[in-house]
This record gives sequence, C-alpha cells and structure tokens, in this order.
Amino acid sequence: MKSVADIIVRPLITEKSMDGVANKVYTFEVAADATKADVALAVEKMFKKTKVAKVNIINMKKKPKRYGVHFGYTSEWKKAVVTLTAESDPIEFFESMN
Repeated sequence: MKSVADIIVRPLITEKSMDGVANKVYTFEVAADATKADVALAVEKMFKKTKVAKVNIINMKKKPKRYGVHFGYTSEWKKAVVTLTAESDPIEFFESMN
C-alpha cells in the first residue's frame, strides 16, 4: 500500500478552491493512480480529527502551450475535491490561508 505522502501530492490554493473552505470542501492534487477510497483514507490519516464525507476526482487533461516558436503540452494530472462531514474539524493549513 502506498503511503499518505505518495497519494496526496499537494494542496491546490486557488481563488475557486479557497471559496469552498468555509463549507469544509478542500482541493488536492493527487497521484495519477489514486482512487476515491485511497484519497479519503489518506486525508483522514494525514489530518487528524477529520472525517471524509465525499470525494470527487477529476482527470485534468493536457493543454497545448506555446513559448515563442516552440510548441508543447502541459502534463496530465489528477485533482481531488474532498468534502468533510459537519462534525469533523477543519484542516488548519487551509484555515490559515484565509
């Protein structure tokens, strides 16, 4: 089994993702082979006193990019939107960003 650090790559801090923090909805970049169950278990282990209610996973496709005369693509990655239950404590990392 993979470790928690292998499943959750990094938190996503964007304007849209920070709007959900008040409703206990958090966004993470996760490993490409991570499942919903893996992400839920990793969030509960990484952040104590949290209980995951729902996990939505989105595969972010590659996009064409251009830098001068050079063409290429961004890399594909996976995003997870995690909703916590009403009884669980909020994640302190995201609370400090507001």
